[in-house]
Amino acid sequence: MAIAAIPHDAHGEVDQLYVETRELRLQGFLLFLISDCVLFSSFIFAYLYLRNTGQGWPPPGIARLDVAFAAWNSVVLFGSGATMHYALENWKHGNFMKYMWMLIATIILGAMFLGGQGYEYHHLIFDEKVTWAGSGIFGASFFTLTGMHGFHVFMGVCYLTVLLLQTAAGTYTYQKYFGITAGTLYWHFVDVIWVVLFSIFYLL
Repeated sequence: MAIAAIPHDAHGEVDQLYVETRELRLQGFLLFLISDCVLFSSFIFAYLYLRNTGQGWPPPGIARLDVAFAAWNSVVLFGSGATMHYALENWKHGNFMKYMWMLIATIILGAMFLGGQGYEYHHLIFDEKVTWAGSGIFGASFFTLTGMHGFHVFMGVCYLTVLLLQTAAGTYTYQKYFGITAGTLYWHFVDVIWVVLFSIFYLL
């Protein structure tokens, strides 16, 4: 098993504070992600329960969602998960420029996903007349859950942009990079949540 490198400060001495708090920071961040899972799970199970009490799905007067477009948008988001993974791996191996390009690609793909979601919302609201308040359980559930996820993606894009600026400014070293690790975990989290949302809204 590989042994993690011991972080050192600018003078070459062991950064004891970072060593002592690194695991605590990771545990705290994982608890944050778990709490987010609980939030999404509550809305997802409520939606599934209410959906199964109806006569048919989608409700009368509402066409099925555009699966092909959502699948394309999903590929964009999952692609960003791959680029974020390789960004972290390149940082661990000291490949600064590859890390930067992978991080920039992740930010661009995340923004593209949000653009696709905005286009879909515009089509549903103005062309299909499907709204949050006027389309029953389906409309309320769809816009609430995908909107929550979209907000998380937006915050992730903002966070990754901050990481990009911090990295360019020399905030992180090849031994001290918890912020990059947290960004990667968060981005994989939004990928996993989208797998569930895509399944229940577009495939079931």
